[in-house]
Amino acid sequence: MAVTSNWAHRRDHRAQGLPRRLALAITGLCCLVMAACTTVYRNHGYVPDDVELAQVEVGVDTRETVAEKIGRPSAQGLLNDVGWFYVQSRFKHLGPKAPEEIDRQVLAVTFTESGVVDNIGRYGLEDGRVVEISRRVTESNVKGIGFIRQLLSNFGRIRAGDLFGD
Repeated sequence: MAVTSNWAHRRDHRAQGLPRRLALAITGLCCLVMAACTTVYRNHGYVPDDVELAQVEVGVDTRETVAEKIGRPSAQGLLNDVGWFYVQSRFKHLGPKAPEEIDRQVLAVTFTESGVVDNIGRYGLEDGRVVEISRRVTESNVKGIGFIRQLLSNFGRIRAGDLFGD
């Protein structure tokens, strides 16, 4: 009758457990890497669909009826309040890369001075149209004159009475 020691049995059991743990760790690591590289899509904004938009009639509806039928946009025409702009964008995130805009829809509803719908236009990312909501660039009023020339031109205009308050 062969007698095996308890120690030999444990050693064989541990040897079998190591490859299982290694395989489990590698599988978990692969799942983690694949999850980190999965593409994630995000949607921003709202644009009414064609069914909702069919309720709005050009030349008939006003700002109030448009707001009731399809809702107010998140960004209105800020410069002259002539139109409402509904903007929806779709972004693609892939791992550590920067988000990429893959789709954009802009619905522009313009109004007459009396507040009646004048036109409805739909634009996409492929149209290449830029809707400038606000402009934050200040242009100089003085053209063709450099800074030093402006600074030095004031010396001839100074009078002694201006300096001493006489």
